[in-house]
Amino acid sequence: MTKRISFRGIEGELAEPSGSDKTPALVLVQEWWGVNDHIRDLAERFAKEGFLVVAPDLYHGRTTKDATEAGKWMTELDTLAAVEEIGATLAYLKEHPRSNGKVGVTGFCLGGALTLASAAHLPVAAAVAFYGIPPAEKADLSKITAPAMMHVGKKDNWVTPERAEDVKKKVPGLELHLYDADHAFANDTRPEVYDAASAKLAWERTVAFLKKHLA
Repeated sequence: MTKRISFRGIEGELAEPSGSDKTPALVLVQEWWGVNDHIRDLAERFAKEGFLVVAPDLYHGRTTKDATEAGKWMTELDTLAAVEEIGATLAYLKEHPRSNGKVGVTGFCLGGALTLASAAHLPVAAAVAFYGIPPAEKADLSKITAPAMMHVGKKDNWVTPERAEDVKKKVPGLELHLYDADHAFANDTRPEVYDAASAKLAWERTVAFLKKHLA
């Protein structure tokens, strides 16, 4: 189970790996729905893989299942303010007694966009973005120096493969993976877009990548 925590003026969900050893740490950034049960489940899954995880609550307690409402909240969210909160989470995890001091960032949809924005603005140790791209005026992606990976569905009409390839041209060394799947293909709570095979492969690649760069 994740635990609700407060730190540096914000709140989030904490998931700790078993044992007492120092471990790699990870900021998990929400989708446009908010920090819901799916995000808590992802945090627990990452913790079982050996990561100390915090999902900062960028909507400050709000969640929704309505796409129109989620879209409105995402549009209203100040990207740079959200990056500041992710930065506060990064600092909290660096100082956590279970942390080895190396902190990565990963996120899905809105969280994928904020992952790349955070990598452009913050000293992250690694970044893995799932089908999200930040507004160009909010993040100069050429400034990303951390190891970075991106997962995109070939049938995604928002983060298209073409847009993803453009990101790859801007981000030095970006590891881009394309899947025969739709947007949000890794979300197992959405059967209309979930693709089990693609999700499994993306998960395995993500965990291996993060363990390599955060160990």
